[in-house]
Amino acid sequence: MEADRDAALHAVSAAVLAVTRHLSVHEVFQVIVRAAAQLLDARYAALGVPDDEGSFAEFVVEGVSDEEWEAIGPLPRQHGLLAVMLREDKVQRLADVRRAPAFEGWPSAHPVLRDFLGVPIRDGDETLGIIFLANRRTPGGFTADDEERLILFAAHAAIALTNARLYERNRELTVIEERARLARELHDAVAQKLFSLRLTAAAALSAPDPAPELERVQTLAKEALAELREVIFELRPAELAGDGLAESLRKHVRVLDRVWGAGRRTAVRFEGEEVPLPPETEAVVFRIAQEALYNALRHGRPREVAVRLTPGVLEIHDDGVGFDTANDARDGLGLASMRERAASVGGTLTIESSGSGTVVRLEVPE
Repeated sequence: MEADRDAALHAVSAAVLAVTRHLSVHEVFQVIVRAAAQLLDARYAALGVPDDEGSFAEFVVEGVSDEEWEAIGPLPRQHGLLAVMLREDKVQRLADVRRAPAFEGWPSAHPVLRDFLGVPIRDGDETLGIIFLANRRTPGGFTADDEERLILFAAHAAIALTNARLYERNRELTVIEERARLARELHDAVAQKLFSLRLTAAAALSAPDPAPELERVQTLAKEALAELREVIFELRPAELAGDGLAESLRKHVRVLDRVWGAGRRTAVRFEGEEVPLPPETEAVVFRIAQEALYNALRHGRPREVAVRLTPGVLEIHDDGVGFDTANDARDGLGLASMRERAASVGGTLTIESSGSGTVVRLEVPE
């Protein structure tokens, strides 16, 4: 019994720690379902989160492949035994779910379920969801001890679910705040400059000698471009607030690897763990990484690009054709801008390039 309790606590711990690893709500659901299935040795497990329209906002399963799930069809509605559990909000433990009075069948592609254990996940008076287990691999079905363990697990899973939801809402608020700040910056800095640019261009069209006005147009255009770059650089990526620097870089690299790695043209890899840095420094590191990756992939023709993050150091290495590092004017947001950005947080950017590849190294104070 002591071993069973340890297993339950380990499973609960995995679910709760999933939140601290900055996983999405859906990923936390998957951790909970998988842990519950392993805890009670069930072949099938599911977690359903009800919506307000008679269906489920989320329904995560374990033991069913993607192909099998697609063949089953749409998310289940709140009918039959599911409706009973939501309405009565109590544990259901059955030797054979097909013999339950509320059983109404399932789609033809649905796996055949026999022994069944369902436990609600509650936060006070609110039912956050229901954990369903079926077809215990050990003969004899689910026992009273299994029921007790799953109730314990569900109580702690409620903490993980609540924290994950709060974490996700905080991320959404961060995105909204960043968008609002960007809108203000664009209005205050860039929009007014473009308005002046438009008026000056109109004046040039009607002037006997448009040359002075056209020079002014050119000046305003350069200023507007410079201010737009500043807005772009100053905007702290919203994902940094939620995921942290290492995870944001990992996700960014993962996307680039999918896009550029099609047909194995270029493999993009990330290595590193989270390092504590001030928010403004994180933004600089992330933006410089984006620009360095862009330059490598668009101009270097590499077979592989590696991104490595260690305390105080970002390093991006590619095995491409290299370039002349003395030429800083590269595609708008170039090397000079990257160095200026690094210097703004007290960092140092060094770039080494040859015919065998390029290494971009950013060192920042911790």
